[in-house]
Amino acid sequence: MTTLIRLEVLRTLRNKKYLLFTVLYPALMYFFFIHAYGTDTSAGGLPVKTYFMVSMATFGAVGSVLTGTAQRISLERQSGWTRQLRLTALPGRAYTVAKIAASAVTTLPAILVVFAVGAAQGVQLGAGQWAGLVAALWLGSFVFAALGVAFGYAAAPDSVQTIVMIAYMAMALFGGTWFPVTGTLETVARFNPVYLYNRLATFTRPGHSLDLVAVAGLTGFLVLFTAAAAALYRRDTRQA
Repeated sequence: MTTLIRLEVLRTLRNKKYLLFTVLYPALMYFFFIHAYGTDTSAGGLPVKTYFMVSMATFGAVGSVLTGTAQRISLERQSGWTRQLRLTALPGRAYTVAKIAASAVTTLPAILVVFAVGAAQGVQLGAGQWAGLVAALWLGSFVFAALGVAFGYAAAPDSVQTIVMIAYMAMALFGGTWFPVTGTLETVARFNPVYLYNRLATFTRPGHSLDLVAVAGLTGFLVLFTAAAAALYRRDTRQA
């Protein structure tokens, strides 16, 4: 399984589209948002530069695991590669876990690059807060890695990209990625995994600790998406 994870990670990091759209693009969008807010000093209870540093890091991380993973798995199913793997000693559970783990590893560059840009723009956090934020966002990305695997088994190659992008943009739009959500919209957003993902950064606010409600919600989504991925994998096995 470790060999499969290593191969998956190396293949993703060599992909130029991955580097452009999930690493460099969020960093460029970060510059856009912090300048678009002009003289405003805060957003969602955080300094503007900190808020959008987190939201663009999560935007890149979610994009990395959703778009890349789903399309790659769908193409592997079509080419017969997944069927070939089933003929090896690798159990189906290990294959699914390997896909989720490999996808989550590739979110680190997306997170670290945006954080580096944020630090260069003057975001000031303690060493423990920086480390905690990286760890929280990286661990949270496993939720979307599992969702990406589920999408990969649910959709055909010619439709998976469209389905993923619609889901991705909808979750980002109503999850606080582009702007802070408040009022009724925030009440609805609590059922959105991207909103909960962005909430992991609230402990950087003075007097606040890690949002355990967001942690619990993301854990529930992780269980749900992993179960869906496993069920769809078994369905695909029966159809093969």
